[in-house]
Amino acid sequence: MEPAADTNGTARPLALITGASSGIGLELARHAARGGYNLVLAADTPLNGAAEILRAEGAEVEFIQADLATQEGLEKLWAVVGDRMVHALMANAGHGLGGAFLDQIFPDVRHVIDTNITGTVWLVQRVAQRMCAAGQGRILITGSIAGFQPGSFQAVYNGSKAFIDSFAAALRNELQDSGVTVTCLMPGVTDTRFFERAGMQDTKVGTQSDKSDPADVARAGYEALHAGEADVVVGLGNKLQVALSKVAPSQLVAAQHRRMAEPGTAER
Repeated sequence: MEPAADTNGTARPLALITGASSGIGLELARHAARGGYNLVLAADTPLNGAAEILRAEGAEVEFIQADLATQEGLEKLWAVVGDRMVHALMANAGHGLGGAFLDQIFPDVRHVIDTNITGTVWLVQRVAQRMCAAGQGRILITGSIAGFQPGSFQAVYNGSKAFIDSFAAALRNELQDSGVTVTCLMPGVTDTRFFERAGMQDTKVGTQSDKSDPADVARAGYEALHAGEADVVVGLGNKLQVALSKVAPSQLVAAQHRRMAEPGTAER
């Protein structure tokens, strides 16, 4: 897919990708580099050599290491963007937190909320305002099928993704006549560092062997972004989970989630 036409005369339009140091975010960066974009990448961990790989695809790459749960980190990233037009935003930054809610340390809880919701919404608003002024642009927001599921032992994360899934759909409707498209990528269980960072290595979901390949998830998201689709759920099994979550009683879904996410379920 070709990127949106540039309006300032430069050879390649600009893509801004968050959560880009590994997993889905890094794979999105690969697709954008191959698709003709220059890149501004942000993550809270180092790129570890990925910049050279992306530059080999012909892209100019700028990387900022920042905590996008903080206003300081957001402002640091926005300063790198400067007054440039962002043609494609892939707001992928996010992380989880496993375990019982009452056992969690509240600063960790707040960090999930501020990364997944506050930082994402702040950045999307800044970029979308600039896109709407130009009458063009594409936004991809990484939600999750978890947003359809009451997430026992992952309650804050699933709640944050319910917000993001809803927010993306609402914003798409608001911008329908603006020339700016909003697409929500909703992965299922994916083979990334998510479960390690969330402290869920001892759960059934964290140890299951049939996780989605992040390259496949990113490809589907990138293609949906450029097709202007409203949302994309990757994989038949994930699509079935979403359909069932919409019609099943919420407490049944919560009980099913508990069997997958409760600490110690990996051994059962």
